[in-house]
Amino acid sequence: SHLGQKSKVQYDKPDPKTLRVPNPFGTKSENPNKVQGLVRLQAEEFTSLCPITGQPDFATIEIEYIPNKRLVESKSLKLYLTQFRQNGEFHRIANDLATLLKPKYLRVEGLFTARGGISIHPVAVYGEEDKAGKDRLNSRLQRTDIITFTEKLLYLQLSFFLLEH
Repeated sequence: SHLGQKSKVQYDKPDPKTLRVPNPFGTKSENPNKVQGLVRLQAEEFTSLCPITGQPDFATIEIEYIPNKRLVESKSLKLYLTQFRQNGEFHRIANDLATLLKPKYLRVEGLFTARGGISIHPVAVYGEEDKAGKDRLNSRLQRTDIITFTEKLLYLQLSFFLLEH
């Protein structure tokens, strides 16, 4: 855990090993009723390098997951995300979190600021699309004020994929 400690940050080598901490709802003894939570994290100061041009990219990273036995610690996440500042590998975030946490469900979205008049919002999803995920997905699809046409197509494709599997 990095909370309450001075931390050394390297801006060129994102290291996911510092992210995980035990989930208090992850064991039967501490969670006899099998209470399940949904964790939402938002990092508004994400910066990385465009893998094509090397130009700086700015984004808000939204992470939503249903934890298993591990959680992401907030300061560790901030340090981990800061390490992408000199890196063009935004796509690693979802894979690193999935590998370390083994969540029941994980969704990572990058809300990148517009460059050349075009905003890019990549979304990565991992794990079982259980009832909580389906409910969230359906409610988002109903709210056309907060979803773009492209996002709606991606969500519909994801829904059909999940129904088939």
